[in-house]
Amino acid sequence: MGPISIIIVLFSLGANLMLRDRFTRYAQNRLRADLTGAEVAARMLAKHSIEDVRIIHSPGYLTDHYNPVTKTINLSRGVYEEKHTAAAAVAAHECGHAVQHAQGYALLQFRSAMVPALSVASRYMPWVILIGILLVDRTPIPLEIGIGLFSMTTLFTFLTLPIEFDASRRALAWLNRETIVTSQEYTMAKDALWWAAMTYVIAALGSLAQLLRLISTLNRRRQ
Repeated sequence: MGPISIIIVLFSLGANLMLRDRFTRYAQNRLRADLTGAEVAARMLAKHSIEDVRIIHSPGYLTDHYNPVTKTINLSRGVYEEKHTAAAAVAAHECGHAVQHAQGYALLQFRSAMVPALSVASRYMPWVILIGILLVDRTPIPLEIGIGLFSMTTLFTFLTLPIEFDASRRALAWLNRETIVTSQEYTMAKDALWWAAMTYVIAALGSLAQLLRLISTLNRRRQ
């Protein structure tokens, strides 16, 4: 593992720790509006006239996500049934993705279209890359194929960034506009969602660093 990879791993650990710290801290602040995460999600969906999306409970910690295939907003226990600022922020963020889907947000549609091909690529990519590295002195072809597959996953991580930032922007604007949060709670929600976004940023940079390492290995073979 090179120095850049080590730095990215450390930043990733730091960002995840900060996210957990912020969630734990803001979970101590009971929402003035006295709404659970599920209730916040229901209100936001109703406000945007979205009637075909279900809000369901998802097991685990910070496992919250929107599934565009099943049209479900999956909220973890700490969000679904809790009445605190962190829960409101996370629930509204996931609803932000549902709003993107309902309004035909182009980047979300493009990323969703990549999923079937990406799932197949991810299944075989590690083996292709391993074979490519082992055979790089004989033939560059397997590694070139592996780099092509890895490029798809890297593109996917970078496409995720504007989608996540946009969902947070929609969530915060709605929470503020509908007075679901006070000014102090708004600041907390914005901070929590910013650290959540940072985990995606670092993941994208980590994927790019790994891709560049593979390209460097291939270039050394060509020289």
